[in-house]
Amino acid sequence: MSPSLHPSHVFLCFLISFAFFVDPSSQHLDDVRKKQMREKVREMFYHAYDNYMTYAFPHDELKPLTKTFTDSLSELGNLKLEHLPTDYNGSAVTLIESLSSLAIMGNKTEFEKGVLWLSENLTFDIDARVNLFECNIRVLGGLISAHLLAIDPTNRLIQGSYNNQLLHLAEDLGKRFLPAFETPTGLPYAWINFKNGVMENETTQTSTSGCGSLILEMGALSRLTGDPRFESAALRALRQLWRMRSSLDLLGTTLDVVTGEWLEYSSSIGAGVDSFYEYLLKAYILFGKEDYWQMFRSAYLASQKYFRHGPWYHEANMWSGKPTYWQLTSLQAFWPGLQVLVGDVSAANSSHREFFHVWEKFGVLPERYLLDHQMIHPTEKYYPLRPELAESTFYLYQATKDPWYLDVGETMVKSLNLYTKVAGGFASVRDVTTMQLEDHQHSFFLAETCKYLYLLFDDSFVAKRNYIFTTEGHPLQVMSSWHEKLPENYFSGNWTFSKSGAWESGASALSMQVCPSIAPNSRRPEQHRESVCHVPDKKMDHRCWGNKECGVDATSCRQRSCSGVGFCGLWNPL
Repeated sequence: MSPSLHPSHVFLCFLISFAFFVDPSSQHLDDVRKKQMREKVREMFYHAYDNYMTYAFPHDELKPLTKTFTDSLSELGNLKLEHLPTDYNGSAVTLIESLSSLAIMGNKTEFEKGVLWLSENLTFDIDARVNLFECNIRVLGGLISAHLLAIDPTNRLIQGSYNNQLLHLAEDLGKRFLPAFETPTGLPYAWINFKNGVMENETTQTSTSGCGSLILEMGALSRLTGDPRFESAALRALRQLWRMRSSLDLLGTTLDVVTGEWLEYSSSIGAGVDSFYEYLLKAYILFGKEDYWQMFRSAYLASQKYFRHGPWYHEANMWSGKPTYWQLTSLQAFWPGLQVLVGDVSAANSSHREFFHVWEKFGVLPERYLLDHQMIHPTEKYYPLRPELAESTFYLYQATKDPWYLDVGETMVKSLNLYTKVAGGFASVRDVTTMQLEDHQHSFFLAETCKYLYLLFDDSFVAKRNYIFTTEGHPLQVMSSWHEKLPENYFSGNWTFSKSGAWESGASALSMQVCPSIAPNSRRPEQHRESVCHVPDKKMDHRCWGNKECGVDATSCRQRSCSGVGFCGLWNPL
């Protein structure tokens, strides 16, 4: 039986007090340091935000070196100011992305001002070709998240009247997405024109992430509006994508949305595929549909079997499972955070430490690092202020309360201020070997990088609340009305149990490790707990001729090996 999570017990490590002994004096020092670091991160956020509002608003993003703007989310970014459409007033992407961060930092005034401006000025009725995936996670996700925060009475972010204006904007945007899904396969085009739908001779190539990471935002939109078309379109695309997997449960990187054929066979947890895994698990947490868990579990086990090499994850051919590229990409740094959610804390910690070692080596995290040559990729030396390592640091600190993760966060804050802070905001790094800067402050720096660093040092916003974060860092509240309750007679043999409201919910199989305080409440304390990382040995009697016939241990997530007498086991020392 597979271990499972249930959305009503989402993010166990956020909601439950940990049963670790902490020296009071040490705790006091940590609390003082956390407050100091929180304020440093707050200063970072407002330095980036204020400069955007001064020099780039209402356009998409700030160019901090020249103190100008770019409309990078669409083809409008290729036009000069005098050539912009006369009906274009700006889409204010960075403002939309900043709303949830403003809420988390408690700035009710600026949050309400942003909501009011968007309500009165934002329009999608423009002749602009946009990337569906980026627009979905940044704009649609940002609007939905801000709407949920605005209507939450516990936050009291809106002092005046709020009549669901952000939801109306989100619904309008969602309807403009729908023509992209009108393909023979149900897989959406990567690009869509706000006013004219799919353009003539539009490219049919897209990525696995591009068509498999839409379900959170579009599913939430359907639940909020009562219009099932958004969730149905995203779910149909997700299921079609899953049907296209190989017999090894691996998916390629790029595909054709019309023919349904794979164009790039290399499979990984990195760019082009990353958020596909993330959204399977988070969709299960948010909506409770068992299909999402089954897909995630199969995909996750395949990733452990074919990608994992010690603490690293290489790429592999989706058909054969053989390694293709031995490289680290900065986007892979989200993976330890995802592993925390399924209870694989030991594996998460192992990978996270390797990513941080690379950060320490260069001062920031290069976009691509060649593991087999121990060198930076010659053409991908940049660091565009990505948030993934900060994200995983936040999750691991929540799971363990190990102050070492505070040290990691402090190092990242110092690096960002030392290397990327300029008078006009925070600039991307063009070359991590020289720290030459690039004139771009991505909106995700405010939506994610600053947010996760802030939450690392001050988690009061998420404490005792049920949130999941989208791949763009936008919080979505988990509500019982959104998910499917398991039938009364459903039982998974390796669940632990704890009370949550009026009914019982399943906890992660490694919940003793992630949230030890719930262990004494377990009805079956003697029950063997199996991790989702478990890969069975090839033979039931555990006999083997070589290591390839041995799987991954069910409780420790360690790779099993074949002994000299031909049996699989944990023979190698830690």
